[in-house]
Amino acid sequence: MGDAADTEELARRAAAGDGAALDGLLQRIRPEVVRRCGRFLPCREDAEEAAQDVLLQVARRITTFQGRSRFSTWLYTVVANCARQKYRELKRRAVEQPAPIDAAQHVDPRTTSVIAGSRVDLLEALERLEREHPHLVAPLVYRDICQLEYAEAAERVGVPLGTLKSRLHEARKQVRPWLTGTV
Repeated sequence: MGDAADTEELARRAAAGDGAALDGLLQRIRPEVVRRCGRFLPCREDAEEAAQDVLLQVARRITTFQGRSRFSTWLYTVVANCARQKYRELKRRAVEQPAPIDAAQHVDPRTTSVIAGSRVDLLEALERLEREHPHLVAPLVYRDICQLEYAEAAERVGVPLGTLKSRLHEARKQVRPWLTGTV
């Protein structure tokens, strides 16, 4: 993503209304945004679509970045939300447009996506976790998917470090059987 300090400075200037800084910021973060979206959506086309949504959200909402946390932390929230939203769209599209019969044969939905390569197992687990234990989603997304440090994830979630670790432990305990197919 280039020099982190330069990115933070571009973000501060863009949040203050500097259009040239916003353009520079969007150009600088694009490769990292695509890579991070790829953690949710391994199909390159899906990740690139989600990345476009992220860049659009950054452009529209940069003025809400107040600099209290690092820009990268703020950005990870946008990435996680956009990637999960893209998955929901792809899932809805897949239901509305069923695959040809021969393409649907021999497909294990836990390992092969019927939604253009998305991480069906992980994204389905996140959807279920959100329905059953919504307070556990953010710790899992920030720490295990966005790979933020514990302290940064705790700051982003707005809870003490111990609470974050406790919620993360519980979230992992909840999703593990869903991901391994033992439920």
